[in-house]
Amino acid sequence: MTERPLTFTERARRDQLIEATITLISAKGLPATSLSAIAREAGISKAAVLYHFASKDKLTQAALSFVFERFSAYVLERVEAAPDPRAAIVAYVRAMIGYQQQNRAHVRVITEMLLDDEGGTKLKTPGSHDTAGRWRGLAELLAAGQQAGQFRDFDARTIALAVGGAIDGVVSHWLAHPELDLDAAADELVTFALNAIER
Repeated sequence: MTERPLTFTERARRDQLIEATITLISAKGLPATSLSAIAREAGISKAAVLYHFASKDKLTQAALSFVFERFSAYVLERVEAAPDPRAAIVAYVRAMIGYQQQNRAHVRVITEMLLDDEGGTKLKTPGSHDTAGRWRGLAELLAAGQQAGQFRDFDARTIALAVGGAIDGVVSHWLAHPELDLDAAADELVTFALNAIER
């Protein structure tokens, strides 16, 4: 049985609930983001929330998917506009930093939902939003540069993991220390990435 398409009003209400969820997870953390709190933030009843999302888990997963879709689209748009593989790597690094700088609440959602409460690295939702897609995409960009003769010979997966890890490290530090100049850090990360791959 196929589900009926959502009406304009239903889509708008679901979007409102997702935005309220993002706001609360960012401000209070995932454990404190209850359906009642989401209902209050959105200005509707808890029963109305449950009409659109059957549980807190379904709503928070929808919020996480929303964040990843926006994040991915932002990065992809900038990478695809790059004229050559070198420019694509620069665009990737700058887009990864730029999106997170502009969307701090989204970064908090990713952090809250994917990491253990104890601050470990075990995913709460195994297989659903791991880093494989991200490093594979970057590795493909790196391999394209190698094929074009722009980059030296190296293991694309290893370099993709190193560049991705450097980006994550800088953003994690910025979340804890907002005084960090993220634009200057992005410049350094671009230099780091290019030094790692160019002949």
